[in-house]
Amino acid sequence: MAGAFDPTKQGATVTTLRKRASFTQLTLYYMRRKPLGAFGVGIVIFVGLVALFAPLIAPFPYQAQDYDAVKVAPDFTHFFGTDQFGRDLFSRIVEGARISLLVGYASVIVGTGLGAVLGLFTGYYMGKLDAIIQRFVDMWMSFPDLILALTIVAVFGNTMTNVILAIAATIMPRGVRVIRSAAIALRETDYVLAANALGASNTRIILRHILPNTVAPFLIIMSSMFGTAILTEAGLSFLGLGISEPFPSWGRMLTGTAAQYAVTAPWIVIFPGLAIMITVLGFAFAGDALRDIFDPKLRSG
Repeated sequence: MAGAFDPTKQGATVTTLRKRASFTQLTLYYMRRKPLGAFGVGIVIFVGLVALFAPLIAPFPYQAQDYDAVKVAPDFTHFFGTDQFGRDLFSRIVEGARISLLVGYASVIVGTGLGAVLGLFTGYYMGKLDAIIQRFVDMWMSFPDLILALTIVAVFGNTMTNVILAIAATIMPRGVRVIRSAAIALRETDYVLAANALGASNTRIILRHILPNTVAPFLIIMSSMFGTAILTEAGLSFLGLGISEPFPSWGRMLTGTAAQYAVTAPWIVIFPGLAIMITVLGFAFAGDALRDIFDPKLRSG
């Protein structure tokens, strides 16, 4: 009968509303407890939206050169001024956000993903193979990140794929360490020991009991590495071995002849530098807040 009262649907609606209210309350609670974290998340979302809608936001093509408007100071036409080639800096920084976030996200996902898989299995099985892998990880981590990435890019070339893989290579050992530590702790828990006693296979234990409980440290290591990845890409580009032209990279905007105009046309280096600094700080604040939320020892801080 049309319009009849359905208690099942009514109950489902109430449950959904309660869940939405709980999520909203929880979000507001953490925003009050972690204002810097909320600020960082806001920066990350803002930069992400800028990167997503870059073609609509940029007022000029990022490659367009106007030699009648070389080194023009910021005004209502060129919000961030123009560079030594007459290119609109605002358009280049907006487009550069896409490159920085693409490289950052891709390298972190690849690096932490491979590190997590390796750390999960070595932490659970341990033994001689684990000891060998950990010594290799120690050696890998002894190299400074930028030097290691520079070496890889110098050998294999500075294509976007190689830059992503080079940065991922600097991140992977950290993923191995963090997830391995979590797996070692989890393999001694009561529910894992009980699953072993009941005859569950190692694969089932890893996928059913170990893996779901490593999500929190995995998210923490990912969030903490985003800023590092963006900074490493900027460093590579600044040294001339990052993303090559014609792609606009924030780090590349600071290199070459741009540094020569730091006094006569300071906006050429100030705005790309600010873009890097604000984005890295946003990821750092968000990552610290996420760590505090997931770590019970730090929640009271």
